[in-house]
Amino acid sequence: MHSSAVFLIEFGAVILGLGLLGRLAGRLQFSPIPLYLLAGLAFGKGGLLPLGASEEFVAIGAEIGVILLLLMLGLEYTASDLVSNLKTQYPAGLVDAALNALPGAAMALLLGWGPVAAVVLAGVTWISSSGVIAKVLGDLGRLGNRETPVILSILVLEDLAMAVYLPIVTALLAGAGLAAGSATLAVALGVAGLVLFLAVRYGRVISRFVSSDDPEKLLLVVLGLTLLVAGIAQQLQVSAAVGAFLVGIALSGEVAEGAHNLLSPLRDLFAAVFFVFFGLHTDPASIPPVLLPALLLAVVTACTKIATGYWAARRAGISSRGRWRAGGTLVARGEFSIVIAGLAVTAGIEPSLGPLATAYVLILVVLGPITARGTEPLVSYLSARRTARRAAVTPEGGAMAAAEEPREAAADEYDSLGRP
Repeated sequence: MHSSAVFLIEFGAVILGLGLLGRLAGRLQFSPIPLYLLAGLAFGKGGLLPLGASEEFVAIGAEIGVILLLLMLGLEYTASDLVSNLKTQYPAGLVDAALNALPGAAMALLLGWGPVAAVVLAGVTWISSSGVIAKVLGDLGRLGNRETPVILSILVLEDLAMAVYLPIVTALLAGAGLAAGSATLAVALGVAGLVLFLAVRYGRVISRFVSSDDPEKLLLVVLGLTLLVAGIAQQLQVSAAVGAFLVGIALSGEVAEGAHNLLSPLRDLFAAVFFVFFGLHTDPASIPPVLLPALLLAVVTACTKIATGYWAARRAGISSRGRWRAGGTLVARGEFSIVIAGLAVTAGIEPSLGPLATAYVLILVVLGPITARGTEPLVSYLSARRTARRAAVTPEGGAMAAAEEPREAAADEYDSLGRP
């Protein structure tokens, strides 16, 4: 009875604290993720007020949080959207993976962590935060800009790549050999392909089967189906998160919209619990030794994300200013970087990986909104100064630059209007 009371007090305090932190983040107009991570550090081992009785329940809630994050992500897309993006935007996805995964892998190898940790850290540095970026685009009023579809295409390709990447990481962390790992990947690809096929051909039938006018029944069916498929996927060593993502893709239309509205509060609650859980397993004293590598990695991968967005927007015919806006918007890392790192922390492959990932995400989830706002104005300012210096040295160069400025301004206005 006493332990039950302690559990309720502890868990209630955690949820109340998360609510207050979320409200504070809303007033400050930035993502609550860093505050949730800091709360986990405060309540974890070596923190100010370690949890006891409720830690096991928090662990279960964290697992549900990952599943709901991926389910809600799948609900955002239809199978046809994914197939279309894969066909038209795959070069941008390949450039994104090469520029942003390789620095993470290289850092892990330089630190002597081995190839498995290198694959994990590559994923941490590769995947941008869809949640943070979507919020930034809305806050800045850029949803109608011409560069926004390019940004969203890259995010979609990253999300689709998770369906292949997560089973590979799961197999590696489980210590599976080459044969077992290949079999796991084959199963994952087969299941993903089958779900995409069924969703394209029979998406309406599946949605009609799940559909219900009663919100309570719809919530129970969608949540129950998601947890069931996630559990089966985990039994097959495919990853529960991938199973949840595929369920989200299979649902479409009014069912997807209704499920999204019903599950959003649950997603937010359990996702917050997940970030706290990750922080619980990170000793605050372990962060200072990896702070310098995390900062270096953050600077490098912020630059590579900007380069990715610039290249992809240029390929789409966007003006120079739109290219810089696209690059700056992609910098933020968040929920999925922590999901990937969390798998490694649970497997216990490298004690320093969790602290480094925590510091890395804390840096970039704060820096991301700043680069989204400031990259294009900073580049414009530097370009104007360069033009002024050129004009001071050679009047002909200044005249040419002055002639270019109206064209750039017109192209930028055209981008902002969101016209095709």
